Amino acid sequence: MRVLMIGDAVGKPGRRAINTILPGLRKELDLDLVTANGENTAGGFGITEATALELLSSGVDVITSGNHIWDQKSIIPHLDSALPLIRPLNYPAGTAGRGYARAKGALVVNLIGRVFVGTYECPFRAIDSLLAEMSDIPRIVIVDMHAEATSEKVAMGWHLDGRVSAVVGTHTHVPTADARVLPEGTAYVSDLGMAGAVDSVIGVMAEDALARFLTQMPRRLRVAEQGPVKFNSVLIDVDETSGHATSIQRIDREIP
Repeated sequence: MRVLMIGDAVGKPGRRAINTILPGLRKELDLDLVTANGENTAGGFGITEATALELLSSGVDVITSGNHIWDQKSIIPHLDSALPLIRPLNYPAGTAGRGYARAKGALVVNLIGRVFVGTYECPFRAIDSLLAEMSDIPRIVIVDMHAEATSEKVAMGWHLDGRVSAVVGTHTHVPTADARVLPEGTAYVSDLGMAGAVDSVIGVMAEDALARFLTQMPRRLRVAEQGPVKFNSVLIDVDETSGHATSIQRIDREIP
């Protein structure tokens, strides 16, 4: 199975990058499954039904998220619908939505880290429980680990090595150069990166981010919408018999 996992899509530029690039990649790379982190698709903060449907119409099969899943309240009723949009598994019991979705014969799981992000249930114990309790778990299991600290993401990779097909990091919007297959067959990368404006601070206007850093005063962060946009992702090949990854490579593109 060939799996493409796209980094955090930020606002309209991120959606444009996916709309423009993904259809061609599906054919070029003969993709079986595509995921994208969509929690920043609606004006940079949160996701709406409309922006989710736009990603799905571009060729995304499952949309993952993270700490911004609740920013657009209108999405909450859709989290328990048939929409293939998941929130982190390790939110407390009773929270709207679900932490995993089945697609194309694979299981896609969303986790959120705790270091520098927020107070959640333990992601390590949450995924352990899911893997132990799900009776009909597919061979191929893909994990989006939405976390700030690289150490926490790397630890999750080693924790799940050999038990899942891939652990990829999201949240920082900065692509990392550590893509590899771990010794027991789990593909890993610390961060996918993002789909969004190149001339920006992780997708938002540089002047807004600089004002916050320089003055320590609150300021609205506007999505950067001018100039070229980039598309960061990784391509993972998985042996369907063993569920182990055979390769992982970065797939990065840029358009004017």
